[in-house]
Formats: sequence, structure tokens, C-alpha cells
Amino acid sequence: MKYTYYTSGTCSSQIDLDVDDQHVVRDVQFYGGCHGNLQGISTLVRGMSASEVISKLQGIRCGYKNTSCPDQLANALREVLAQK
Repeated sequence: MKYTYYTSGTCSSQIDLDVDDQHVVRDVQFYGGCHGNLQGISTLVRGMSASEVISKLQGIRCGYKNTSCPDQLANALREVLAQK
């Protein structure tokens, strides 16, 4: 399932996801933000279950912000799982 999530409170503005029927993350692409770091996160989560990614990334903060790009990815994946 391809899904677009519009982030809130981060430098990135959008996350495009591809999650298969077994809830495995096939692809993640961030728009905006720290390109190298987000490219690394995208590569690391590829092939992981959505629930594992959520458990590892939820609650991560960026500096003084209440969220981060990894936390926004966890939010996006929670929405994807809620739709399935």
C-alpha cells in the first residue's frame, strides 16, 4: 500500500511510504529535512515490520521540538496500520 503522510513540527514536510500486506516497510521517502540522516533512516527501516519501526522510533524528539522526523514516521505507520 502506498501512502503519503504530511508531517507536523519537523523540517521534513512529507513522507511517502510503501507498506505491503504483511505490514513490512518496502520503501520510505522523506521530503525536506536532513537529507543524509533521513536517507539513512529510510534504508535502515526497509524490510522491517511497521510495528517494529514504530516501537523503535516513536517518541524521539529533535532538540526542543516535541517530535522529530523519526517520530513522524512512526505516526505515519500507525495511520497505515489503522487503515488495514
